[in-house]
Amino acid sequence: MSRTVHRVVAAALAALAWSAPALPAQGTRADYARCEGLRTLVDGKVARARVEPRWIDGGPRFWYRVEIGSGQHEFVLVDPGRGTREVVPAPPEGAPAETDGEGRDGRRRGEAGGRRDGARRVTDSPDGRWSAFVRDHDLWLRDRTSTDERRLSADGKPGDEYAAELAWSPDGKRCVAIRTQRGEEHKVRFVESSPKDQVEPKLHEIDYAKPGDPLPVQRPVLFDVEKGLPIAVDAAAFANPWSITELRWDKDGSRFTFLYNQRGHQVLRLIAIDALTGAVTTLVEEMAATFVDYAHKTFLRWLDDTNEFVWMSERDGWNHLYLCDARTGAVKRRITAGSWVVRAVEHLDEAARAVVIRAMGYHAGQDPYHVHWARFPLDGGDPVLLTDGDGMHELVFSPDRAWYVDTWSRVDLPPVVELRRSSDGSLVLALERADWTELLATGWQVPERFVAKGRDGATDIWGVIWKPTTFHKARRYPVIESIYAGPHGAHVPKSFAAWREPQSLAELGFVVVKIDGMGTNWRGKAFHDVAHKNLADSGFPDRIAWLKAAATERAWMDLEHVGIYGGSAGGQSALRAVLAHGDFYDAAAADCGCHDNRMDKVWWNELWMGWPVGPHYQEQSNVTNAHLLTGKLLLTVGELDRNVDPASTMQVVSALIAAGKDFELIVFPGAGHGAGESPYGQRRRRDFFVRSLWGVEPRRE
Repeated sequence: MSRTVHRVVAAALAALAWSAPALPAQGTRADYARCEGLRTLVDGKVARARVEPRWIDGGPRFWYRVEIGSGQHEFVLVDPGRGTREVVPAPPEGAPAETDGEGRDGRRRGEAGGRRDGARRVTDSPDGRWSAFVRDHDLWLRDRTSTDERRLSADGKPGDEYAAELAWSPDGKRCVAIRTQRGEEHKVRFVESSPKDQVEPKLHEIDYAKPGDPLPVQRPVLFDVEKGLPIAVDAAAFANPWSITELRWDKDGSRFTFLYNQRGHQVLRLIAIDALTGAVTTLVEEMAATFVDYAHKTFLRWLDDTNEFVWMSERDGWNHLYLCDARTGAVKRRITAGSWVVRAVEHLDEAARAVVIRAMGYHAGQDPYHVHWARFPLDGGDPVLLTDGDGMHELVFSPDRAWYVDTWSRVDLPPVVELRRSSDGSLVLALERADWTELLATGWQVPERFVAKGRDGATDIWGVIWKPTTFHKARRYPVIESIYAGPHGAHVPKSFAAWREPQSLAELGFVVVKIDGMGTNWRGKAFHDVAHKNLADSGFPDRIAWLKAAATERAWMDLEHVGIYGGSAGGQSALRAVLAHGDFYDAAAADCGCHDNRMDKVWWNELWMGWPVGPHYQEQSNVTNAHLLTGKLLLTVGELDRNVDPASTMQVVSALIAAGKDFELIVFPGAGHGAGESPYGQRRRRDFFVRSLWGVEPRRE
């Protein structure tokens, strides 16, 4: 049979089976060639898209190299003070050729989080006299001048013992030790079926705590070094810790403070303990009926010279910054406010009494996930907006922070690069505007941004639509959703990229979408709280409403044939789609899914699903609900996955078999987390969707 006749027959069979208009055959060699070659096709097709400033002699002048297309480049010298930009034949003599390890804004990476222990935990006292050590689980001090020994604690025992690393008061008269009550070991074991160095399988074992496990419990213990005695402290305010961090002594040695995160993540306290009396004071308490997102919305910076600290909180429903009195913890004033969120603190200038932040949702009328930058005074007054272009912004400051390069873009807008003045955010020079002429000439389809109302009919839900290079609006395309609904973030791409994996998948004759439903992060507390004890929700009511709204305006989106895929938490959600929403989703590819939250790592699951482990864990398990499967399913897993216990997938397999359900399974020998994203895994996923949604056998060769 000729290729032409074969295509006609395949299209006719597909049309008959689907009761849909005949379409060109799908899953052909040409389709796969476009799919597999798209990344190479578009590579290097966007000119003038990237600027990496190389500051000269500490600034303010800088130079950069920019690609101008067709494999050519040019060097540009910029003088912010004069407001000039000129093309030069080569980098200025003596100018730095590479960055020096500084962060994107000219400071060392790691400062932005604000997590710095003011009391470094060491063995030796500040004056060098004492050296701490542990003997028989108790804490001892050795006088380094006389070798005399002094026992500080007498209650250590196996499984409940002290560490020798201490937080010393500045004068060395007091110290704080951490005593840890050991939890229970939880081992996860894997069989490596096909090791490269032997014929027989290998057994691997790792420590892997899971929700509900008895965990180590840390307690700070205060000691009077001169007397060699502990100082009694009432631990009721920090009796059930998930973690104790930010341990710090005041400069005058009058007290130490620490951050207490209670297990269950519904209470976060900043606690102070008097060095003389052991009296406990709660300076700040954050409480939530759902969760306190300590992992992403914690910022604490002490301002010693003014007896203040800067604190981050969602107490009013939006993530903001507060200036607090260091002695009492009382709020002196709000630094930021409004129906938007502080995404991160980028720089805090104590001398200038100002903080530079990244903000989301700041500009009404823009995509609320766009990141903008602003400088807010600590003492009240108007902020200075450092960005205004409608898109995602990334800033690089000069070493003296007087100037910055702002690169901004959207999925549907290639980068714009500008030089701006830090004092007022004003534009100094337009440096580059990306040229995507060559990219568009390849047939590359500009991703579509789309917004529609969610489950409540009021909340905006945002997503992106990718189409194939062969797109024709008169045709109808099955829809595939790439899902990741993890509450720790927002996952729809917002900045420009010439290639993303969903675009390659679209080349097989699909429309591919990605959506951030309720329960994901950075849209305010109420939006986020939908995930609480409710990971099975995965935002599906919002996603389905979004897809239906998008298809109403786009006749080429075929919602009679809808697929979904994802990995890890996305794998959990992908399978959930065909268990709970099989009337909408027809096929799911789930890689390395945490299909039962009782089987996954403790820290991620207890934060969102809560502690203690309740019946909702079992009720939302994909294992418990496997018998509800409708449609097609592809499961993939690496047999040595150390991130998500691979037994989670195999327990789904067991339940599907018990329920008599048909499905596909690929176990990757020797592979770890994300094995489904390997070249073989991607090919099998593509084949799966061609079969399941187009109803044809792939013809790659």
